[in-house]
Amino acid sequence: MSAEPRPDSRTALLGVVRAAATFLALAAGPATAENIVEVPVLAAIQANNRGVFEVMMVMWDQKPEPDPVALRWHDAGVSLQDALLDSMAHAFRYAVDRTPTVRHTGTVSVQGLAYARTSTDGTSAGAAMAVGFIAVLKGEPILRGVALTGTFQPDGRIGPVGAVPDKIRAAAREGYRTVLIPAGQLVDPRWNLTGLALELNVTVKEVATIDEAYELMTGRRL
Repeated sequence: MSAEPRPDSRTALLGVVRAAATFLALAAGPATAENIVEVPVLAAIQANNRGVFEVMMVMWDQKPEPDPVALRWHDAGVSLQDALLDSMAHAFRYAVDRTPTVRHTGTVSVQGLAYARTSTDGTSAGAAMAVGFIAVLKGEPILRGVALTGTFQPDGRIGPVGAVPDKIRAAAREGYRTVLIPAGQLVDPRWNLTGLALELNVTVKEVATIDEAYELMTGRRL
């Protein structure tokens, strides 16, 4: 990441999110019943240990074409590097496979929003994107107040990430009270997440699979 959030960033970002949701809905066309979900994304920056909070807006226009469904990225403040774009593509294919009763046509659009223009080259948003894609295809919203960090593994497992404390700080700063992290990373010699959770008044939970994360982030089982 290459930008540091401003003190008033939460209000600013919420305004951008609402504007983006309106833009994506209008882009789908008046005759289309679109699904839109907001996916919280946590990242770290080299400048400090405060982390960065982003939102990925995911919209499915449900149009009959193209068939099969296509994935489109809109660069609107968050530039994705090859590693994350590849992770996003894998997460999307996984979401399609996990929703076999859904008719997969039309276009799923993703737009990244942040306080200031940033560049993401890591893959720690992969698991969150998988949850977001499944949610938009099923028409189920993501609950506010729950964020996830973790890499996406092809078999549906959630892999480890770095800078976990920074990402928890970013979530807490935005009012998120539950942060999901990869299984096995709660106890680590590099950090004290138990103490940090108490300090920030957040709950940190380990999740091993996309299924576990999906239930906690949507209140629904896959």
